[in-house]
Amino acid sequence: MGLKSDKWIREMSLDYEMISPFSESLVGEGVVSFGLSSYGYDIRVSDEFKIFTNINAQVVDPKDFDDANVVDFKGDVCIVPPNSFALARTVEYFKMPSDTLAICLGKSTYARCGIIVNVTPFEPGFEGHITIEISNTTPLPAKIYANEGIAQVLFLQGDEVCETTYRDRKGKYQNQTGITLPRILKK
Repeated sequence: MGLKSDKWIREMSLDYEMISPFSESLVGEGVVSFGLSSYGYDIRVSDEFKIFTNINAQVVDPKDFDDANVVDFKGDVCIVPPNSFALARTVEYFKMPSDTLAICLGKSTYARCGIIVNVTPFEPGFEGHITIEISNTTPLPAKIYANEGIAQVLFLQGDEVCETTYRDRKGKYQNQTGITLPRILKK
């Protein structure tokens, strides 16, 4: 398994639509950077957010998630309350090759402000927007800028195609668009 370079990421995105829309270079003047970097791709956060709230005093249950736990927001800047978090989605839509896994890490610009980004790995065969958790670990409100960089994706290509891809097993988040809340498959 090996880390993939900018050349491979560019080819896979332009020829096979692995990342769409795709920025062929790193855009960084006046914005939190996004686009192609040496060994990764800096993804953008869209202008759609679900901000967690305790107004309804609900328990957060991943097996039975209550939509009353979040407030929908759309805008150029999202304010994440102190010691809270928001869900968002990427601008980019991903189509992962059957032999490639991607790992996502937060950008240092936000990390230096106490903003932590959590994203699970993009499995081989996954297709869709990526739902992102943005945690504000500070005692102050924090700004998140829509349509700018939020995290970096690193691509790891296996020595062979995996036996069963996310697509093959009909993963519960396959083909997701928008922000997808927690799901449990029903029996």
